[in-house]
Order: sequence, then C-alpha cells, then structure tokens
Amino acid sequence: MPRSVSSARFYVTARDVLFKRQYAPAACHKSSRRQPFATQTSTAVINNEVEDVAILGGGITGLACAYYLSRDLPNTKITLFEATPRLGGWLNTETVNVDNGNIIFEQGPRSLRAGLSNGQVTLDLASMLGLENRLLSTDEKSVAAQGRDQSLLKIISTLVSEPVFKGAFSGLFFELFKPPRHPGMKDESVGSFFSRRFGSVLADNLVSAFVHGIYAGDINQLSVRSIFPKLWFLEGRYQSVGKGLWKSNRSGALLMAEEDLKLLQKPSNLVKMKDWGAFTFIGGVGELANTLVDKLEKNPNVTIQKETAVQSLDLRKANSEIKINVIRAARNASRIREKFSHVISTISGVNLDKIADLPPLRQTPSVTVMVVNIFFAGQDLLPVHGFGYLLPRSVPFSENPERALGVVFDSEVTIGQDTVPGTKVTVMLGGHWWDGWQTYPDEDEGARMAKAVLKRHLGIDKEPTVIRVGLQKDCIPQYTVGHRERMAQTSSLLERFEGRLRVAGSSYKGVGLNDCVRAASDVVQGLIDGAGKTGLESFVGEPHWGWLKKNMPRPI
Repeated sequence: MPRSVSSARFYVTARDVLFKRQYAPAACHKSSRRQPFATQTSTAVINNEVEDVAILGGGITGLACAYYLSRDLPNTKITLFEATPRLGGWLNTETVNVDNGNIIFEQGPRSLRAGLSNGQVTLDLASMLGLENRLLSTDEKSVAAQGRDQSLLKIISTLVSEPVFKGAFSGLFFELFKPPRHPGMKDESVGSFFSRRFGSVLADNLVSAFVHGIYAGDINQLSVRSIFPKLWFLEGRYQSVGKGLWKSNRSGALLMAEEDLKLLQKPSNLVKMKDWGAFTFIGGVGELANTLVDKLEKNPNVTIQKETAVQSLDLRKANSEIKINVIRAARNASRIREKFSHVISTISGVNLDKIADLPPLRQTPSVTVMVVNIFFAGQDLLPVHGFGYLLPRSVPFSENPERALGVVFDSEVTIGQDTVPGTKVTVMLGGHWWDGWQTYPDEDEGARMAKAVLKRHLGIDKEPTVIRVGLQKDCIPQYTVGHRERMAQTSSLLERFEGRLRVAGSSYKGVGLNDCVRAASDVVQGLIDGAGKTGLESFVGEPHWGWLKKNMPRPI
C-alpha cells in the first residue's frame, strides 16, 4: 500500500476558499489493466488505419501517449521524436548524496493532487506501471486535512483583521448582489473577473498568489474562462458566483465538466483514494517518466529518436491513402522524410505552429521560471510549518526585489523521500515578472537571490549544505484572454489533416502533470475509437456541466 505522510498545504486552502469544493465519492472498480477504449464500432481500428504513429515530444505527455498506444494497440508501430538528449520534459528529479544518505531535488513538479478525474488518471497510470508501492500520499486524515476547516476559518479571520485584506470580506458578501457580466462578453482576465465580482483586494492578494503557484502568471493577462471555468460558468448560470456555490454546498454536489463525469463512469485500475490529498513517488516525480521510458524501450514496436527535431509536417494523398510526411533533422544534420499514418503532437503550441502552420497557437506565450533547491543538513530551520507560501502581486518591490513567486517547504510536503534529516526548500523566481527579459540570472546569481529571500522572509541566514539552480525556459504556457476561442480556431484548422494530426499537452487544456496525463489518455482514446479528429474538440461550442452527487452524475 502507498505510504502516508502528513503535511499542511496553504495553497489548497486558497483553492478551497475559491471553489468551496465538496467531494462526493464516485464508484470505481479494480482492473488488472487499462480498459481498451476500442469497441466493435471503433472506426479507426476496424479500418486498420492506425498502422504507424509518430509522437512529437518526449515529455510526460508524449511518453504517456506512446505507452497508452503500445498497450491498447500492441501491433501499431510507434516512433517518438524528442529534440533534446533527455526524455521526461519538465519532470526532472535529481538524487543527491549527503552524509551517506540521499535527498531528492525536484526541478519540476513535486507533488500532485489526487482528487477526482485528472488525478485519478495519473493514479491509474501509476497502477498500470506497477508503481503502487512507490507512492507517497498525504491523506485526508492527516494533520493537513484535519486543519483544513481551521485554516479556512483562519483565512476568513485574516480577511477581516489584516489591514492588507481590508475590504476583502465585504467584497465576498456583496458579490451576491452585483450584476452579472454582459451577455456578449466571451472572456476576460482573471484580475478583471475577481475585481469585478469580489473587489481588487481579493484579486491582488489571494488570487494572484494562487495563480503564481500554478501558472507563474499575471492575473491581468490570463483568461478566467480557461483558468477558472467553473466560476465563469456559475456567474453566467446563476447571475452570481456566490449563489452558484451556495447551491453546490446546499445540495452536497460537486460541479464538474461533462467530460469529467463521463471519465468517472469508466472502470478504474486503482481503487479511488478518496482520502488522499496529494501524492508523489518515493524516488521523486521523475520515477513516473523513468518507468515509462523503461517500458517503452523494451517494446520492439516502439522506437525512440532523441536529439531529433521534426522540421515539417504535410498531408499527402496518393493511391487512395493518406500519409503524413515528417522531415526531421537527425544528429548528423541529415534531412530524412518519413511517412506515418498518424501524428500526435505533444510539443508546445508555438513550436507546432512553426512546422504545421497553425497561427492561433502563436498567441500562447510561456513564462520562464528559475527553480532553486536548497538543503540544510541536520536542522529544522523553518519558523513555521506547512506547505510553504506564495507571494501575491501586492507585495512591494522592497520586500521582494528578487521577484520570487513562492517558497515550498519540501521537507514537510514530501516526508519519506529523503534518508537524512534536514530542512529542504524550493524557491521559485521569475515567471511573468521576467516577461520580455533577453537574459536571465546565472546559477550563482540565482543562488544568491534565493538565499536572500529565505533570509528576508524566514530569517534563515545559514549557508546551505547543498544548492541546485535550474532555469526552466518557457516552461509554463500562459492561457491568456481568448484562449478558448483560439483553441477552437486551431481545431478547425487541424481538420485539414483529416484526423491524421492530433494534439495534446500543456499548451491546451492544463499545465499540470495530471492535466498532461489526462490529455494523453484522451487523445489516444480519440484516435482508437475514431472520436473527433484534432484533440481539441472540447473547445468547440459551449462546454457542458453536471453535478456529481451520491454517485449519480446528472447533466445540467
């Protein structure tokens, strides 16, 4: 069974304040393997059209796509192209030896929400890969979960008592009586939405901090319809976010997208861990990518081409057959033309546009984040305990000249990974604060900046035992205002490939690891059963929502 650890998670409390999440357990079943999506009516499978598939990108989305395909269509030839020397993308775990023990540093994601839908897909994948005994969980009975209601009360108390939050509590109350948005409004920024509904105090403090932790982005640029789609829907349906949340709380139901409700009706490979708050792996999140690579390299029908950049895609019709030609630059700089029946692109939207001419994708920028892992041996140096803290945009420059986004208390979040005692933290710098920069701090400067943050905010003035600095360039796509409409346009443009080119990855439906694994599962399912042609069908038309209550999904 997975190991259980205890930790406090401030950002989860923030999410609960915003969403008032009420979980209702969903039925699930055990299965020895992933249930194939193909049926007797699966068009693509019946016609034997999925013969050889090219997967662009060797990050977590590409690896998961290759694994799902190889498992559900074992006779299909799969070629995975990765432009860099390593696989795994932004999953980057390092094991460091310290005093005859080991510590785990994460340059990418470090812990994942269990929850419903997307978290369950990742847990199912871990089960398929035989990683159940490598999971570390934070369960709902931990100190963190037991303190959740207390933390909510503390935050409400803070909204009332702290000068910086003056006006926030009244903003929550008066939201009930504010007029709804204009019927013709298609989207707006996160900052505009929260300021309009709840007041700028809440937007500039609590909301901007939350967004810094997930997107490292600017609330005045990001799309509320893409980042907070439930809140956008609730205002439109009930004329008020608060009234919609009250309905949800009163009925004991959870508002979910229709596609998520359908997902929960499918058999699950892992008993739903409804008591889990979050999870990771004993050897770090990189274990997931490494295990996928190991499985794929042992499969004779899978070929992995590293340091191989795809330079163009085109659709050719000949002899009543449709093939996609891939021209790639190999290590020896030669240009090779290959034909595949299908291509799944998991590279960034900006890079896909360069090789497939999809102009709307050019408008999805990304931010750069510097990640600084720090370990202090043998001491508990943290003056407070919990998940860590996120810095809102309201913090003045004098208190945050390094432009830090937040600090994670890793030694409290991932108990059970390290084999030596000490204090481990991660400082995140940059994000949208560095937009437009042509050069970035080097490793020495990054280390100095991170230590300055710890000294100023936490009073830690000790020299670290180990420090690692990594610059993650263009690592988090930004879903700016109009994102949903642009994705619908992209879906229409992809139609010219007649179902032979589909997309998945962090540029489209979600930037988290769980989102990427879910996207991989969905795009492979669509390829196998012939549903849709692009991977972006959910952006076409208005989304559908439903309530999950007493195990009975009900459309609305």
